[in-house]
Amino acid sequence: MRSMVTRARAALSGLTTRGRSFLSAGVASGICAVVLGRQDLLRIAVLLLVLPLACVYMLTRAHYRIGLTRTTTPARVSVGAPMRVRLELQNLASIRTRVLLAEDRVPPALGAPPRFVLDRMPGGQRAAVTYSLTAAMRGRYPIGPLRLRVTDPFGMCELTRSFTGNDHVTVVPRLYPLVPLTAGGTWGGAGDSLARAAAVSGEDDIATREYREGDDLRRVHWRSTAKRGELMVRREEQPRQMRATVLLDTRARSHRGEGPTSSFEWAVSAAASVAVHFAEEKHGIRLLTDGSPANWSNPHSGEASSELLERLATVHTADDEVLDDAIGVLHRAGGDGLIIAVLGEIDETVALKLGELGLAGRAGIAVLLNTPQWSAGSARGSQEDRQRARNLLREGGWAVVEAGPQQTIADVWSGAAGTTVDTGVEITAPRIPPGTASASTNGHVNGSGDGFGRLLA
Repeated sequence: MRSMVTRARAALSGLTTRGRSFLSAGVASGICAVVLGRQDLLRIAVLLLVLPLACVYMLTRAHYRIGLTRTTTPARVSVGAPMRVRLELQNLASIRTRVLLAEDRVPPALGAPPRFVLDRMPGGQRAAVTYSLTAAMRGRYPIGPLRLRVTDPFGMCELTRSFTGNDHVTVVPRLYPLVPLTAGGTWGGAGDSLARAAAVSGEDDIATREYREGDDLRRVHWRSTAKRGELMVRREEQPRQMRATVLLDTRARSHRGEGPTSSFEWAVSAAASVAVHFAEEKHGIRLLTDGSPANWSNPHSGEASSELLERLATVHTADDEVLDDAIGVLHRAGGDGLIIAVLGEIDETVALKLGELGLAGRAGIAVLLNTPQWSAGSARGSQEDRQRARNLLREGGWAVVEAGPQQTIADVWSGAAGTTVDTGVEITAPRIPPGTASASTNGHVNGSGDGFGRLLA
């Protein structure tokens, strides 16, 4: 009984404007008929009351059982890339459905909710609908649940039913093709082999071992052989593993602008382009956004790019301490290889901390965003303060390039060409013809010619 009352209330709440108008007109006509004693008016009042109530009864008596399968292709896309969603519905009941109005819920970042009409489906019949979405912002978004609306033939009542399940899609930062860069000096990751390290330290016994049958005689180390009185051969050198650390400034106060055109989104896209490129070039990558422990990615796992993109898809701005924490990780963990810092607005304190990292023998590139250009009139520091911070970075061994909202990533990165830092590393970039296309992850091809470069030892 209680369930019937609940269903009746739900049905009455689904009365359309037309249905409510009929009920109101029926009540008014009934009152007038009683007052005036007009039987013909009373008949009209009964008709006006019965018609919407009969429609409500018919809708509540109809038990639809509809199955849904949603397929999103691909399940991960970059910003601005389209995705296709396919909905397959099946009438699981034996009765024929009415015409259904369907709406799939999507967040505003994916566009307007798609709406469509489903024709009547006999029992067991299937229907399929396909629509496209384009993401304007990175993130992880739900798609669904699907809502179905059913109406009576007279438009008196409308009932809405929703499915309970939904799917998720990951939108990763936009990736740009990378301009190849070369380094005139050496920067190395886990860079020197054991044998080379031994030669520097003078400990020949570390770089050699006893001769074994089958060893190539050309590998005999005669000095160690004479010293030990037995044949000694050089150890095989460990392969040179190149590494790169990407430091992303996620402080809310260091960025300007809102939405996809903000300086923070520019920085995230830049960091993603660099990190993914080096990962695909079989470099070990360490991504730092805060003080969380950051391990080197496995350059041979094939999953490094996916893991980096998943992290950057959901990274958000945070408080002022996160950059200090990330720099602290670099201080404590040390490490080697190239360091690329994508920074918002920084002050002298941050510049000093970065300069203290001690980049002797390694290349360090700071992409410094000119954040006031992203939002006119919101600058917190003076131009002199920013210039002092840039000078401190250069004194600490960083090659500094500036970025503005009107500049492409390729233009900004090319600004590092020919810059010599205190470590003696000269970074140069070859000319790339305009419009050159380069494949990015997920099979997307960007033909704009924008991109970051890669440094090769």
